[in-house]
Parts: sequence; C-alpha cells; structure tokens
Amino acid sequence: MKRRKFIQKGAIAGSFLGLGGLGMQHAYAKSNEEEEIDTMLLSKKKHTFNLKYAPHIGMFKELVGEDPIAQLEFMAAQGFTAFEDNEMRNRPVAQQEAMAATMQKLNLTMGVFVAHKIYWTEPNLASGKQAWRDEFLADIRSSVEVAKRVNAKWMTVVPGHVDLRQNMAYQTANVIETLKQASAILEPHGIVMVLEPLNFRNHPGLFLSESPQAYQICKAVNSPSCKILFDIYHQQIQEGNLIPNIEKCWDEITYFQIGDNPGRNEPTSGEINYKNVFKYIHSRGFDGVLGMEHGNSIKGKEGEQRVIDAYVESDSFI
Repeated sequence: MKRRKFIQKGAIAGSFLGLGGLGMQHAYAKSNEEEEIDTMLLSKKKHTFNLKYAPHIGMFKELVGEDPIAQLEFMAAQGFTAFEDNEMRNRPVAQQEAMAATMQKLNLTMGVFVAHKIYWTEPNLASGKQAWRDEFLADIRSSVEVAKRVNAKWMTVVPGHVDLRQNMAYQTANVIETLKQASAILEPHGIVMVLEPLNFRNHPGLFLSESPQAYQICKAVNSPSCKILFDIYHQQIQEGNLIPNIEKCWDEITYFQIGDNPGRNEPTSGEINYKNVFKYIHSRGFDGVLGMEHGNSIKGKEGEQRVIDAYVESDSFI
C-alpha cells in the first residue's frame, strides 16, 4: 500500500482508525498521490485490549507498507500498546533511534529483541568452553547499549544446542555459570534476559526445551535479570498442560510469546484456547508484554485484518 495523503480528507482523517494525533502525517503526507481508502480499514475502530499484545515488523505490511515507522503507527492506531523486534540488535543505529522515538511518542512498550548469536547446532553455552562464554558475554554487553537506545527491558536468550559429549548435569552447571556472569552485567541496568525454551519439533537438539528446566535454571541463577520467556506455541508442542505449567513457573515468568498450534499463526487458527489462557494470565495481574511471534494464517490484507480480529476475539474474556 502506498502512503496516502489525508490533508484534504479532513472528515475521514479524523475518524480513520481513531488515529487522532498519532502522527500519521509521517507515514502518509510525503506522497502526492491519493488512493481510495480501504473500506475494510475505515470500518475498524481502535481497540482497548486488556493485555499488552506486541506485534512485530512485517505483520501489517500489506495494509500500511514496508516503512517500520508507519507500521508502528498502525499498531498503535489499532490499540496495541507494545511492540517486539527480534532483529532490533541488527538494525542500523539511526533506525533504532527513529523507532525508539516513535514508540515513545505513541506510548508503545518495547518488548524483546534477540540478545546474542544463537547456536542452533553447536553447544556454545552447554559446553562450558571459555571462548564461547566470552563471545556470549560480549554480545550481552553490546545488547545493553541497544536496550538503552530503544528503551527495552527484556532481551531473549537461547542457550544453544546440547553437548552430546557431556552429562546433562554438567551442561546445566555450565549454562548456570554463564548466566550468572551475564546477570552481573545486566543487573546494574535493570535489564532482564529471558530464557526461551523451544520445542523439539521445530528446533531438535537444543539444550533448553521445557518450562520446568528453565524454572530450575532461573532459581539457580537467582537474579532479577534472569527470567523465563514462556512461549505458548513452543510449550503446547513440547509439554502441553499450559495453564498448570504457567502457574508452576509463575514467579520466574516475566514475558510471554504467542502462536497457535498447528501452524504457528494467530490465536483462533489452531487448537489452543487462547481466550482462557489470556484470562488466566490477566487474572494473575500480569502487566508485561505478550509478543505476537507468529505468522498470519491468511495471506494479504484480509489475513492481516484477521490477526487483529483474532486478538479482539481472544481478548474478550472479561
């Protein structure tokens, strides 16, 4: 979708998605071309969600184009109050700063970004090798600067592959020691690394796969800067029993991610009763971010609108 010029469409601009003073001029006023405004979009109003669901860049690109700033403005216009970006660490500094300024203006909470190089086939943290530990800690230090730049509190950590040549207990001790050292770097800044267990089907052979394992590690590290990212999609595949496991891990969970199964798409597209899961999370007084780390079950604009509608439906638990 090309950027639109709303200056001469006063009545429409005032009501379009409840944008008000959200600064959509940045996204649309640069073009001299005018297009017909999508009837589907005009019929939608800004939503008030009970939880901080966080879309990511690209989730609504068919509706508003590739510009990250326009996408952030669209998210806020729809009522989303958070945003996450796995790739933030790899973006140019100027773009990080521009996105941070936009999030601040729109009152969007910055969610996670990936804090380090992830080893999908090698046992970097489980091995205990000093070179891999040093590389990881250097990534954590550099990610602190990114977090400050974009006002992020959380960063994702995946400990890598298992070490097939070591007993699991030794591997766990190696991971715990590295995370203790990383926590010492993060604590003075109030930044939290969130450990993400990943399922065996999508990511076979990884060291961290289950929520009880992540819980045990966080208890051993014993730091406010080392907590759990409970990815509901991954844990539905890995262990199921979602709400009881969330309850068991509650005091170490500080972040959630979302995706329905099968397909890893928006809520209502698969088997997970997200309305009940969200209701439970809300009942515990959770005020953190729930990252929308999933695809869209339907392609194009229709699919992107379906994502929004799915969250409105699943959020209607009160």
